[in-house]
Amino acid sequence: MKKTIFLAFAFQCLTSFIFAQISVSGLLVENKVNPVGISEMYPRLSWQLQSSKRNVTQSAFEIRVSEDLNSLLRGANLIFHTGKIPSDQSVYVQFTGSTLKPGRKYYWQVRAWDQNDKMSKWSEPAFWVMGIMGPENWTAKWIESTVREPENRPSPIFRKEFTTNKKVKLAVAFITARGMYEAEINGKRVGDICLAPGWTSYNKRLQYQTYDVTNLLLDGKNAVGVTLGNGWYRGNIGFDGQKNFYGENLSLLFQMQIIYTDGSVENVISDGSWRSSTGPIQYSEIYHGETYDARLEKAGWTMPGYNDTDWENIRLANYPVINLVATKNEPVRKREVFKPVKILTTPTGEKVIDFGQNLVGWVKMKASGNAGNQISIFHSEVLDKDGNFYTESLRSAKQKNTFILKGEGVEEFEPRFTWQGFRFIKVEGYPGELKAENFTATALYSDMVLTGTFSCSDDLVNKLQQNIQWGQRGNFVDVPTDCPQRDERLGWTGDAQAFARTASFNFRVHSFFNKWMKDVAADQYPDGGVPFVVPDVLNNGQCSPGWGDVATIAPWAMYLAYGDKPLLESQYESMKKWVDYIRSVSQNNLWSPKFSFGDWLFYRPFDDNSGLSAVTDKNLIAQCFFAHSTQLLINAARVLGNDADAEAYEALLQEIKSAFLHEYATASGRLVSGTQTAYVLALHFDMLPENMRVQAAQRLVENIRAYDTHLTTGFLGTPYLCHVLSRFGYNDVAYDLLLQKSYPSWLYPVTMGATTIWERWDGIKPDGSFQTPSMNSFNHYAYGAIGDWLYRVVTGIDTDEEQPGYKAIRIKPQVSNKLTHAKATLETYYGKVSSAWERIGGRLNLNVEIPVNTTATVYVPATDASKVKESGRSITGHKDLELVGSEEGYVIVKVGSGLWQFSAN
Repeated sequence: MKKTIFLAFAFQCLTSFIFAQISVSGLLVENKVNPVGISEMYPRLSWQLQSSKRNVTQSAFEIRVSEDLNSLLRGANLIFHTGKIPSDQSVYVQFTGSTLKPGRKYYWQVRAWDQNDKMSKWSEPAFWVMGIMGPENWTAKWIESTVREPENRPSPIFRKEFTTNKKVKLAVAFITARGMYEAEINGKRVGDICLAPGWTSYNKRLQYQTYDVTNLLLDGKNAVGVTLGNGWYRGNIGFDGQKNFYGENLSLLFQMQIIYTDGSVENVISDGSWRSSTGPIQYSEIYHGETYDARLEKAGWTMPGYNDTDWENIRLANYPVINLVATKNEPVRKREVFKPVKILTTPTGEKVIDFGQNLVGWVKMKASGNAGNQISIFHSEVLDKDGNFYTESLRSAKQKNTFILKGEGVEEFEPRFTWQGFRFIKVEGYPGELKAENFTATALYSDMVLTGTFSCSDDLVNKLQQNIQWGQRGNFVDVPTDCPQRDERLGWTGDAQAFARTASFNFRVHSFFNKWMKDVAADQYPDGGVPFVVPDVLNNGQCSPGWGDVATIAPWAMYLAYGDKPLLESQYESMKKWVDYIRSVSQNNLWSPKFSFGDWLFYRPFDDNSGLSAVTDKNLIAQCFFAHSTQLLINAARVLGNDADAEAYEALLQEIKSAFLHEYATASGRLVSGTQTAYVLALHFDMLPENMRVQAAQRLVENIRAYDTHLTTGFLGTPYLCHVLSRFGYNDVAYDLLLQKSYPSWLYPVTMGATTIWERWDGIKPDGSFQTPSMNSFNHYAYGAIGDWLYRVVTGIDTDEEQPGYKAIRIKPQVSNKLTHAKATLETYYGKVSSAWERIGGRLNLNVEIPVNTTATVYVPATDASKVKESGRSITGHKDLELVGSEEGYVIVKVGSGLWQFSAN
């Protein structure tokens, strides 16, 4: 016994001696965990390092890859093995092994060495599955239904049986549709993706999804069944009841590769052998909802042995596969589930259920009744001031789901090819009493990883942060929509550019924007203009300042957040085309656009004759964004080594700014528009020479105070308002705006019970009445852009442009006596970054967490380094950190990874 204990102790000591005090986890392939459907021939691999010690870095790594898990663990039959590579790179390390094959599964591991050359253990294995990898590998045919469609266009269903006669090692299905689809194999759902294949500019880029379906196959006979829905492809989308934008017929493309244990390969494809019919989904539209008639269910139709002799033959369609692309972004999935918080009867007698949160998704319902009983569910974001169900702001969108019972015990209904934006539902025709246990609401959005948190001593600000994140959840449904409830739900470019930086704090939107920006480039007009919405279903040939600028703003924001140089490179030509477009339509380097939304939904008082409406000259706005996009193009050119472009556009930028001064500013720096937005844009985009900036900031503050410390900005000015104030020494005014509770302000909707961000500052007026119903969404994320300031200024978490993606981190909080504490955390590709400060009496504590393999420059709010301590020790002569110096109001230190606790008077 003693000998056993001794040997165990000796082994533990030996292990500690051999292995570094680090471990490897968080393995990603192309930014995703164990992704299925990778199209890159040379995918990029990333990992995180953990250590309880400070100032830990990676000095080397080793990667191994195999097609077989057991071989990987033994280090045998490897298709890729780097050996020990001296490098501190742990993000975007490119696979450079042998040629990867379509539909194959690859397992990999990594280990690392710390700065003392001590080695970690091998990580837990991870994997990826390749996609179809090119049009030449598609053997499947597009198939369509020949069933004559009635006016309501019910969803077609398709089926095929096949046989497996050998033991299956791996089965991978590649599926897409012109429309939406949901597939089953042997009665079980294929994957958990909703609203597939997602929304792209279908005529140019149509996504397919890849699924590992090995566990769904049976020995012997099998069956596959697929249901299609109208979706964005041919459903009602855009304005004026537009239908069939991309095509009239729904069609399916299905290809399954089966690899047997003996090495042989068989494909099951969509071809002329499939059969088609219709089922219970009798109507399905994104805006208007779904009708499901359970009496028309075909029991067992996705199981082998089903009798489909009365089904129709299918029709082969000659659609291309050249435009098919693998799914880059996280698909839409079911997320949070909500139970009713209240069941009520309105003053007009309506039966209404309140789920307590304005969310985007659908309601799942249970009911028992007679065959033919019809239950209708209507959806709304708010009740009116009398407590009645309110749908006028939905415009033409019906947001109505209908379930017709078959009369067989307890039945369940859940939509498939639609979704709603709602907090409240009205139920009509329900047999019996409405009971909470029979209704749940499921949130539906792109399956982004939650990466950011923010909290502080003010509960209303905490609720604001929660509302910002719920606004993002509800509107990041495969594309960044403007709103999720009315007859719109389009990828408005202005909203997306305003919110992109905030979005990257709240959730990991790297792949989300990567996918959508490719559609921005695809739908960019031949002359370089960028549409209002992407995918461009408005097709009006117009563009607007601050909207089209998403072409430059979003790629640069993603580069800063994730350090993804290839993403920036892939968007560079689109960025350049946009700037060149503006230049081509400008006169004397002045952009006077034919159309402009201006500072959309800026402050207008209830009495527009008051003279207080904050109207900003649209051409001034255009000129500011002309300069900003040019500057971002210059930044991208420098990163990518396009020095000639950088120099040429730097010369253009000087001309743009000179033209601005000549046209829109007096000699003393007064702007032709004296609005908050005018001064914010001029200051944030450095349109004014340095000797004019102080007075411009003063004028901005004077304007704010003239409105009794209220903001008056719209979609274009709001994202930068508090940033400008903090930058020019008016941090107290920025905090005052944040904490303002009366209209117009960020907290006014919170005081009115909002659970998301509103489209208008006064969507609900103080007397309970509503703003203009035709333009009054209660889930519209753009004004949530204040979140960027909460993260980057209040708690001070920021990235270094020289080492983006948080390889080098800056922590510079701008504290205020208006809060007693504030804290933010951010999950980066390297690990968690956090910054938390609190004021206790005359003392400030700043706690910082820095991930392994990164460094940080920390600005401690203090005036004297000798009075700053870290973990109770003076920072002067501190062996674990470097005292860099000081600047106004801060003592600056440089640290490595670990937990750091600073305190100062």
